Amino acid sequence: MGTIVLARIDDRLIHGQVMTSWLNYTGANRIIIVDDETANDTFLKMIVTSVAPANINTEVFDMAGGVTALKNLADNDKVIVLVKSPAVYVELMKQGVILEKVNIGGMGAKEGRSKFYKNISASEAEKACLAELVNNGVAVSIQIIAEDKAIDVAKLLS
Repeated sequence: MGTIVLARIDDRLIHGQVMTSWLNYTGANRIIIVDDETANDTFLKMIVTSVAPANINTEVFDMAGGVTALKNLADNDKVIVLVKSPAVYVELMKQGVILEKVNIGGMGAKEGRSKFYKNISASEAEKACLAELVNNGVAVSIQIIAEDKAIDVAKLLS
């Protein structure tokens, strides 16, 4: 069975930091994006998948498709999973996708969110989702790039 080498929350999904730092660090050979909005927008989907390196299989799924893809990884898959919200990981977990760690890379300021840690913002609902992940044994940390020290989110929630 394949492995999820990085499960990341990032508003921007794919961008320079993900491509360089995390692909090198994890040795990933596949990126799975689970985001209903992106999956249902042909133009957005094309943009997001075109940003990934050509040698990395990059796919965009809605929730149902993401669950299926993540439960049926090939043996040699080393997958980076990208989502925009912690609620997606809560739902994936409820659907039987096993998550050991979740990384927060980018949750920017926007309406309904307040400062959570440095340049990371979260709404009360997002904090509740992060707490649910932690309470279900998922190690949640903030780590922008692989070289950064990971910040344990469980300590920030208490």
